[in-house]
This record gives sequence, C-alpha cells and structure tokens, in this order.
Amino acid sequence: MRAVTHPVFGEASEVLEISELPVPEPGPGEVRLRILLSPIHNHDLWTIRGTYGFKPELPARTGTEAVGVVDALGEGVDRLQVGQRVATGGTFGVWSEYAVAKPAGLIPVPDGIDDETAAQLISMPFSALSLLDYLDVNEGDWIVQNTANGAIGRLLARFAAARGVRVLGLVRRDAGVDELAAVGIHDVVSTEDDGWRDRADAILAGAHPRAAVDSVGGTAAGDLLSLLGEGGTLVSFGAMGSGDLSLSSGDLIFKQLTVKGFWGSRVSADMDADKRRALFGELLQRVGSGEVQLPVEAVYPADEARAAAAASAVPGRAGKILLRF
Repeated sequence: MRAVTHPVFGEASEVLEISELPVPEPGPGEVRLRILLSPIHNHDLWTIRGTYGFKPELPARTGTEAVGVVDALGEGVDRLQVGQRVATGGTFGVWSEYAVAKPAGLIPVPDGIDDETAAQLISMPFSALSLLDYLDVNEGDWIVQNTANGAIGRLLARFAAARGVRVLGLVRRDAGVDELAAVGIHDVVSTEDDGWRDRADAILAGAHPRAAVDSVGGTAAGDLLSLLGEGGTLVSFGAMGSGDLSLSSGDLIFKQLTVKGFWGSRVSADMDADKRRALFGELLQRVGSGEVQLPVEAVYPADEARAAAAASAVPGRAGKILLRF
C-alpha cells in the first residue's frame, strides 16, 4: 500500500514522501480501515517537525484523523461490520491507503454526513466542544479567544453560539474580521493597530469575560488576561507565536485569576464516559443539522502531500486541506 511517511523531522512541505508498505493485518480486537480522506492538522505538522508532545520513531508514518471504510475485522470484533463507514480521530498513521485501529476509537458516520465532513468530524470539532465544556461557562457568559479565524476558533464560536455563550474573537489581521463576518461570525476585533482595545470594550459593553483561550502565547496571552473579569480563567491551548506566556502579575493577583493548560488528547482520555457520549451526541446533532459546518478549502491526492502541507500554511483559508487516498 501507499503511505505518506517522513525519514527525518522537518517541515512537512520538505520531508514528506510516498512509501510502499505492507498492508497491515488486524490483530485480535482490531479492525482494518480503507482510508478515504484525511485532513492536515497543525498537530500533524508539529509531529512531523518533531516538536509535539508525541514524537514517533523514524522513519515514521503520520496523520491522525480520517474517514474510512471497515475493510477487515480482527478476532473478537462484533460491533462493526465490513463495509461500514467510520471516522477516527485518534489513530496514528492514517495518511495511508490502509490503517489498523481499535474499535473503541471509531465513530460510525451517519448517512447524512458526507465524506469531506466526516474526515474532520472528530479532532477539531470534538476538541472545540471539549474546550468549551472545559471552560465551564454558562448561557449569557462571555469568553474571549485569539486566533479566532483558526479552525478551533471558528468551531468554538459556533458551538458557543449554539449554547448561548458570547464570544469576543481577536485576530492579528484586519482581513480576518471580514473573513469571519463572511461566514456569520461577528464580535471580532483585529489587533493589527493600537485601537483594538477600544473596539473590544465597545463589543463587551461593560461585560467581563469569564474565560479566555490563548493559542498564540507571548504578549498575546497577556492581552487576553487583561480582558478577563475577576475570578476568570486563562486557558493555554497552543503556542503559535511563542512558547512563553507574558502575563501581568497585577492582573493575576488583584483579579484572582487562574491560568491552566488544555491538551485535547489528555482531556479526552480522562473524560468520563457519560460526558464523552453526551458531547459526541451534541457534535453529531449540530454538524448533521448544518448548525455547525466543517468547510474544506481543497482536496489533494496523497502523492501531492508536500504541496498539500504547504497549502495548509497559507493564511486566510476558508477550510481544511484534505488528502485523498
């Protein structure tokens, strides 16, 4: 079978290649999937660089989310059927024609959800919904986030709106405000010039966010901290700009603020089974109804993985870049 691999760590647009590997056989309690589509996520690119929390042995396969068809069942698997379409968001090495997975990590895809949506159904949407749940906010509360035009930022805004939670979004480019408005996401401010705080205050109209989500780091984290109300929480979700957080001790002390991290893989692994089922139910309902949409910017054949990785880094994308197998 063909699989996307990398012999060294580095930029995906430079190190990815196609390898011919044996088709894997499912062992007891496993299933084999014939992969249809797989998205390119930031955490995939960080893993390929060797800078993520998980570092595979080289040469390495890659990719973590996909939609596929059950192709073969290992001994003892009885809850899935050959030919059934499923999505996986936690199976490593799915940038390949076939992959082996544990049934517990597979979600049957309803007929009303197309392949392009199903391919990105779990990782980003479930992370966004889990993050919203993690913030512990209620209907009518405000939250603030930077990188509001990123995949998680857009999804968080959608899920929050569905729950009646208000979101102030920060973007680093003026064009980002218009890009989000075009897809129905408002209450967004560009930090490209110094007057952004006045615009943020005008949107909040005296309200104080209960929680903030930082995906940038550095001084951008401090900007979010300054907007929080007393007793608020800053959640570090990513570090696109800096691996350090520049925070005001005055804000922390006098507002009695909390700072903590969110790693979706760990939160998901530790999540109570009933909560997991409830969140997946909400996810499928909102995506299936069209209330939350998962747009696709482009689909590339697996042979063009380097070009696809380069396309995923272009700012202003309207949706995900997918690989087709």
